[in-house]
Amino acid sequence: MNIPLWLDALIAALLLIGAIVATLGSVGLARMPDFYMRLHGPTKACTLGVGCTMLGSLLYFSVAGQGISVQEVLITVFLFVTAPVSAHVMARAALHRRVACSANTRHPPWPEMDHPPAPPSLANPGEARQGPSSIPGEGSDTRTRGS
Repeated sequence: MNIPLWLDALIAALLLIGAIVATLGSVGLARMPDFYMRLHGPTKACTLGVGCTMLGSLLYFSVAGQGISVQEVLITVFLFVTAPVSAHVMARAALHRRVACSANTRHPPWPEMDHPPAPPSLANPGEARQGPSSIPGEGSDTRTRGS
């Protein structure tokens, strides 16, 4: 199968970009000072680097084969769905366990976690509600009682 030069160059560029981004993510994993920063590098490298690699593979095997390669599409979709979700779960677990931040962190999350948000004021009890109330005559109902 003879692949056009422009498509061959595009596939090579996607594979090269994917390899560079994945390598930078690995370097970020090894060199960042704390867990939260280390989590950021591989997560971005996973979605962008492996995504570019899969897109290059998808293009090559779709042109060289007999149509769109379903395996690469499924891998890419699975990767784009699971990588951010797993990073979010790991970050939430680290916050819950109070994994230490780097000394250079500007805004550590602990003050917000130690002081829950203030309850709604009693002067305006409707400010905490969002949407209609399930109690008749309350919430967004503008009728007056006793009319």
